[in-house]
Amino acid sequence: MPTAVSCPDCRTDSTYEANEIIARQLQSAPPKPAARPAIRLATAVRPAAQSAPPASARSAATQSLLERTTFFVKERVAFLKLADIYDILDPATSQGIGVAKEEPPAWAKYLRLLVNKQLLPTAVNIYESETQPPVLSIHRGFTFLRSKIRVVAGDGRQLGYFRSKLLSIGGGFYVFDHQEQQVAEVKGDWKGWNFKFLNQQGREIGAVTKKWAGLGKELFTSADNYIISLTDVSGSSPDTGALLLAAGLAIDIAYKEKQ
Repeated sequence: MPTAVSCPDCRTDSTYEANEIIARQLQSAPPKPAARPAIRLATAVRPAAQSAPPASARSAATQSLLERTTFFVKERVAFLKLADIYDILDPATSQGIGVAKEEPPAWAKYLRLLVNKQLLPTAVNIYESETQPPVLSIHRGFTFLRSKIRVVAGDGRQLGYFRSKLLSIGGGFYVFDHQEQQVAEVKGDWKGWNFKFLNQQGREIGAVTKKWAGLGKELFTSADNYIISLTDVSGSSPDTGALLLAAGLAIDIAYKEKQ
């Protein structure tokens, strides 16, 4: 028997007797009785199909990139580079879980040698694996006073956009979903290195914290390491996590990089 069985009337465990009857019918020796489980099921009741556990209950190793809530972002160091590449790591294990690549149009890439890159169009594609299509993309057009950055899912859906502030002491921008509803405000501190994600009620729902890679490395390169953490997105749209991950990456790639 695949499961324990019992009498529907008196609930007496009859698993062993049922196995003996099957064994005699098959003309084979009856199997040894197995240890009785703590919970017995009546033959008239079929066990319900088990649903998949929620993402929060699964092992972090099995979660997809967009299901996670904490990311360690590490810039790949290179001299005279025309586009940025960031490795996305699991902060607990330092294992790679994705990569973010700045991939602007070819003409815009080389025009950066003459024009401030923050004024030119660019695109940032986020991959779980560099051999697979992107799961998320960030697109910025020409920038003048205020920039608008669109966020697109891997299947082409418009998830939302970021709009920079006209005046801000610590830096930051607003995050909107595809229905023009404000999801969060990205607000920097007075030093401009740490950022908070605040919902419309002012509650913190995430943060971006700068991680220094060592004094010597910071002196000779523009490499940036930082943590993106989403602390409270319960009750939000399933796309909110993807928007906030994109917002964290946009801070450094689309807003703060100068060269």
